[in-house]
Amino acid sequence: MSMSNYNSPLEAFLYWEANTPDCILFEQPINGEIIEFSYVRVGQEARKIAAHLQSYDLPKGSHIAILSKNCAHWLIADLAIMMAGYVSVPIYASLNPHTIHQVLVHSDSKVVIVGKLDDFEYQISGVRNIDVISIDVYGDSHGVLWGDIVASAMPLKEIHQWQPEDVMTIVYTSGTTGEPKGVMHTFGNLMTSIDITINAIKLPNNLHLFSYLPLANLAERLIASAAVVVGAKIFFITSKETFVNDIVHCQPKVLLSVPMVWMKLQDHILENMSQIKLNILLNIPFLKEVFRRKIKAKLGLNSTFFIFTATAPMPISLTNWYRKLGIDIFQGYGTTEDCCISHFNLPDNHKIGTVGKPLDNVQVKLSPEGEILVKNTCLMKGYYKDPEMTASAFTEDGYFKTGDIGEYDSEGYLTIIGRIKDQFKTDKGKYIFPESLELELLKNIDIKRVCVVGSGAPAPIALIILSEQGKMKARDMLILSIEESLNKMKPLFETYEHIAKVVIMKEDWNIENGLTTPTLKLKRNSIERINRPYYKNWSNTPYDIIFE
Repeated sequence: MSMSNYNSPLEAFLYWEANTPDCILFEQPINGEIIEFSYVRVGQEARKIAAHLQSYDLPKGSHIAILSKNCAHWLIADLAIMMAGYVSVPIYASLNPHTIHQVLVHSDSKVVIVGKLDDFEYQISGVRNIDVISIDVYGDSHGVLWGDIVASAMPLKEIHQWQPEDVMTIVYTSGTTGEPKGVMHTFGNLMTSIDITINAIKLPNNLHLFSYLPLANLAERLIASAAVVVGAKIFFITSKETFVNDIVHCQPKVLLSVPMVWMKLQDHILENMSQIKLNILLNIPFLKEVFRRKIKAKLGLNSTFFIFTATAPMPISLTNWYRKLGIDIFQGYGTTEDCCISHFNLPDNHKIGTVGKPLDNVQVKLSPEGEILVKNTCLMKGYYKDPEMTASAFTEDGYFKTGDIGEYDSEGYLTIIGRIKDQFKTDKGKYIFPESLELELLKNIDIKRVCVVGSGAPAPIALIILSEQGKMKARDMLILSIEESLNKMKPLFETYEHIAKVVIMKEDWNIENGLTTPTLKLKRNSIERINRPYYKNWSNTPYDIIFE
C-alpha cells in the first residue's frame, strides 16, 4: 500500500498493525526502564481508550484534549481519538493553569486526557468542569485511570472512517504575540504535508526517530505521524536532563530541532573542551575525522542522515560551527497555518543563513511591504470560532499572510528579515526590525540569546544572555568581544539601526519564567514589558555595555 493511498495517520497505523503486528512502534522510558510498545499493543490500548471515549455518548466530531509531554501514550491517545470519531486538541504541557483553562473552554473540549507532566498539581486548577482520563503510569490519579480502562474495557469494534475534508485536529499556536488561536487542520492537510515531507527528506521505512519537541507543536506531530506512515520506531525523551543520554540510546536517523537546543549542545561540548583546543584538533588532518566521529558519537548523531531546524532563526555562526564538526543542520520555515509546508534547505539545495527554497506545491509572493504570502495544498481550514480573523489572514486570491518579512536572493533562497509585529519605533520615529540585528550579534559565540528592544528609546538596546563560554570570560575580555561585534555590524546597517547599549542580563529567558514559548521562541512582548521601565536609565548611562 503506497503512502498516497492513506487518508489518515490512523489508516497507515492499521496497515502496519495488520502486516507487522509484533514490530516495535514506541520505546518509552518509565521509572528507569524502557517499555516497548508493539503495533499490536498500541492497537489494543487505543481501541480500549476509544471505546471508553465513546461511552461518554458525545456526538461525532466532538473535541478531546490531550495535555501531556511527549510519550507513547500521547500518540496512542491521538489514535484512540481518531478511532472513536473525535477531533484532537493538543495542549502544551508547560502552560499555566489560566491558559490551559482558556484553551479547554475556547476549544469546547469535552474530555481531557492527562499524561506525563512535571507539575500537574499546579496545573490541575486549569482543568475544571470537564471529564478527565489520567495516564496513571506517570503518577497522576485524577478522574478515570488509563490503566483501569486498559485492564477492563472491551476494545472498540468499529473504527470510524474519515474523509480528507474532515477536521482532524485544532492546534493552538504557542502565543508569541498574544492569545493562542485554534488552527483547524483536516486529515487531507496532514496527509499532504506528510507526503511532501517524506518525499523532500527521502524518508525511508524502518528508521528510528527521537521525539522530544512538544507534540502539541504541529511540526513535531507531523514528523511523528510521518514515522507512523513509514513504519518507523519512535523513542521518547525521559527528561530534559537526560537529553544527550537518550539521543545516544536512540541513534536517530532524522532529527528535528530548534536553535536553542544546538546552543545548549554547543555549551555541553565547550564545557569539556575549550574552543582553542577544539580548533587545534580540527586543524590536524589525521585527527580531524577521528575527532569528528567521537563528537558525533557523544551526541548520538553517528547514524543521523538528516538534521533540520525551524521555529526560530539559526545563527550562521552556529551552523558553521557544527559544519566544522561534520554536522550539517538544514534550516526550514513554515507556520502552523500552512501546515509547515513552505520553505526548506535540503542536501541538494542548501544555503546557510537562509530558510531555503519553496517546497513542492508551494506558491509564494511578497506583498509591497515585503510580507511573505504563501499558498499551498494544505492551508488551514481556518481559526476555530473566529471567521473574521480567518478572513483577515488571507489575501483575496487565497494566499496566507504569514506576518513575516522576507527577501529572496538571486538564487531563489529566502531570508527572513523579521516579524511585522516585532518591529518597533524609536523615539526618533525610526522603525527597527530586531531579528536582523540579533542574528548578527549571535555570530559572537559568547552570546547565547539576544533580544533587541527599544520602543520609545533613542536607539536600539540589545538584551543579552551569555553562553557558557561568555560566562567564563573575564569581564574586560567579554566587553572587548562584544564591542568588536558591534563595530563589525555598523557598516551593515543604517545609522539609526546601530545598537546604542548592550545589557547583560542576570536571568535566562525560559518557559518557566514565561519569557519563551513552549517551542523556545522569545516572548518579545513579555521581555519588553519587564524591561521597558529601565530603557531611559540604560540609554542615559555613559557605558555602552551594562551588566544588570
